[in-house]
Amino acid sequence: MEQRTFPRLGRTVGIMGLGAWQLGADWGTVTEDDAMAVLAAAVDAGVTFLDTADVYGDGRSEQLIGRFLRTRPDAGLTVATKMGRRVEQRPEAYTLAHFREWTDRSRANLGMDTLDLVQLHCPPTAVFADDVVFDALDTLVAEKAIAGYGVSVETCDQALTAIARPGVASVQIILNALRHKPLDRVLPAAAEAGVGIIARVPLASGLLSGRYDEHTTFPPDDHRAFNRHGEAFDVGETFSGVDFDLGLAAVRRLAPLVGPGRTMAQFALRWVLDQPGVTVVIPGARDAGQARGNVAAADLPPLSPQELSAVREVYDELIRPQVHDRW
Repeated sequence: MEQRTFPRLGRTVGIMGLGAWQLGADWGTVTEDDAMAVLAAAVDAGVTFLDTADVYGDGRSEQLIGRFLRTRPDAGLTVATKMGRRVEQRPEAYTLAHFREWTDRSRANLGMDTLDLVQLHCPPTAVFADDVVFDALDTLVAEKAIAGYGVSVETCDQALTAIARPGVASVQIILNALRHKPLDRVLPAAAEAGVGIIARVPLASGLLSGRYDEHTTFPPDDHRAFNRHGEAFDVGETFSGVDFDLGLAAVRRLAPLVGPGRTMAQFALRWVLDQPGVTVVIPGARDAGQARGNVAAADLPPLSPQELSAVREVYDELIRPQVHDRW
């Protein structure tokens, strides 16, 4: 698998990672056996970057990854987790005392003395401009509780503010064929500053898998059922904030581009990988077959200029008016 580097972290990872939200909660039931099978399939296929958070299943995702790490001590994995969503979202909650508490919990869950990468988990906008917050993160690095830190963001403006911080190693942002705005300024700024880009929600919560239609339903414990209007968290995290029916129409426009030898999901993942400045893409998977299928996208040739242009045309015509100015 092609490797790319987080310059400020000093780590190199495979371009296709694994997002582990679904191993914790909010994507329907994933058994422990299925979770371990997903991790094994992904790593066996070449994945070296795992992304989780302390609130995914109240620590379940971290704990499962920790269990897996004990079975693969020499796998050379980089594990990124997140913190900050265990409390009411107020800027004053982002303190060194809380950071120590949260990272200690994650270190225990993952079985790691020093966490590879800790990201602020989509905090309030005011946090990004607070010097005290980033001083506290620097303290955690000095104390060797964490090797480096980054931020997970909802908006491009948040990303740009974070990139200007000299200690920020990574920015995690939604980027997919239905969310193009980070291409305009965020990816170029990150590349210039040496900040890694972690592309999340690359399949728009499954919309870009091509498996859904107007009759698709989701279980009650799946965020695609309970968060379509932002009832639980930012609506941009569910189907990338795109209206479900509009998203289906866009996917049907894209489907003829897929061609033989690749799936719709692989085409969509390859699109993300082809964007200059992306370090790693983190699709989720609920079973081993999905994990292997996602990783296979890394072996596909880059999309042609004509294919990239066609994706942009669909975005500009159908999706841009709804989402481009929101995030």
